[in-house]
Amino acid sequence: MILQQLSEAFGVSGYEDAVRQIIFDAIRNDVDEYRVDSIGNLITLKRGTGEAPFKVMVTAHMDEIGLMITHIEDNGQLRFAPVGGIDDRILLSKTVCIGDKKIPGIIGVKPIHLQDDKEQEQVIKGDKLTIDIGATSKAEAEQLVKVGDYVAFTTSFADLGPTVKGKAFDDRAGCAVLIEIIKAGPYPFDLYGVFTVQEEVGLRGAQVAAYAIEPDVAFVLEGTICDDMPKKKDVSPTTELGRGPAITIMDRTFIADRRLVKLLVDTATELGIPYQFKQPLMGGTDAGAIHTTRTGVPSVTVAVPSRYIHSPVCLLSKSDFENTARLMQEALRRLTPATIGK
Repeated sequence: MILQQLSEAFGVSGYEDAVRQIIFDAIRNDVDEYRVDSIGNLITLKRGTGEAPFKVMVTAHMDEIGLMITHIEDNGQLRFAPVGGIDDRILLSKTVCIGDKKIPGIIGVKPIHLQDDKEQEQVIKGDKLTIDIGATSKAEAEQLVKVGDYVAFTTSFADLGPTVKGKAFDDRAGCAVLIEIIKAGPYPFDLYGVFTVQEEVGLRGAQVAAYAIEPDVAFVLEGTICDDMPKKKDVSPTTELGRGPAITIMDRTFIADRRLVKLLVDTATELGIPYQFKQPLMGGTDAGAIHTTRTGVPSVTVAVPSRYIHSPVCLLSKSDFENTARLMQEALRRLTPATIGK
């Protein structure tokens, strides 16, 4: 399963090489052109049938949240800083791998037996934690790792029946959907399938790619927040697992093009594909950088809901994944220049 390969790959922001190679191997025979740009984006082109003379860009980002080594202590313990948005509460005692050699390590914390009452009531900040790789001195640790090495969580993928669990579904789920879209082509127009870098640290890859391609329309594929855990009072969840792909109307980085939202909703309704709207003003995606490129690009985001996002382990629904791929394929086949008034 391509999602498993992508989930288990090491690909913290700025170090997406392994993820890019998996994707390239999966689609190399299904695209007409491909290139890796100066920042690391994988840009592919699948030529259309010529019925619609315009360019459509569909993106998914390859990078995941992680850590970076910032200092090596005299005793061989490693200090680190976050790469992307990480909650300090999820770091305690997690297993990780470090750098090119994938050196195994454990994020250390004082045992509860040695904590006083005040310490037990507080979240231990990341800058108070260290990674233990079994080294007993700085010299020994420096033979294995160096300052600047990336650190990723070591979560194994597993099939749980109606759901799967793994790491980095934000946005390896979107990457897997985009692979399915590319394989299902051609479409009436030229399709630029773009696998972007460095989304988690500022939407950087998408900005560069959109400027180069200058698309007429953009669709952004994501793995998004799923906040459907039991609550003490009735609060609308951001998205819900098993309710279908989540369409964004507005988030912190952009307002979705209403014409593209209508296309997605009409397609889903006509074909009986379940869908939901992501709660507005939550999060941000590559669409935030794409939609203001050059003279502006009508954009929309479609996402696979994922529980426990931005943590070492996530959970998603197989049916949500499959319905996201189907909705996107069918909506693209219905997309014409007239959809956006061209």
